[in-house]
Amino acid sequence: MAIRIRPVTPDDRLAWAELFRGYRDFYALEPDDAVVETVWGWLMDDDHELGGLVAEFDGAPVGIAHWRRFARPSRGGTAIFLDDLFTAPQARGAGVGRALIAHLQQLAADEGLLEVRWITSETNTDAQRLYDRVAERVPFFTYIAKPA
Repeated sequence: MAIRIRPVTPDDRLAWAELFRGYRDFYALEPDDAVVETVWGWLMDDDHELGGLVAEFDGAPVGIAHWRRFARPSRGGTAIFLDDLFTAPQARGAGVGRALIAHLQQLAADEGLLEVRWITSETNTDAQRLYDRVAERVPFFTYIAKPA
């Protein structure tokens, strides 16, 4: 079976929501339909910065990626940030994640962007095995500060 990568469309709503909920469950985030609705609204808004991809096997969605362009001031250019990547459990190990990342790499190349960048949990060792094959791990820590 060939993996097909394409932009998310309005027809993907139910399948996308199931995959996005799976992503949130994987990271033990509290179920929240408002978050699902908000992100779907962003994906359907051409003026919003968030883009979405769907990976299909034989027409069935089995993976999603959410991404956006961002400025890299230290390098004087623009890059792609991969916010979320998820493959349905039954499709893991079949190259879905690799295909989604490769699609973003090609998009970055086509647009003359600097790189595709992402973070993952230190406990997500399955994903790290893929990431270590397709990208360079960089020595930076991620910090989150709450609004004052």
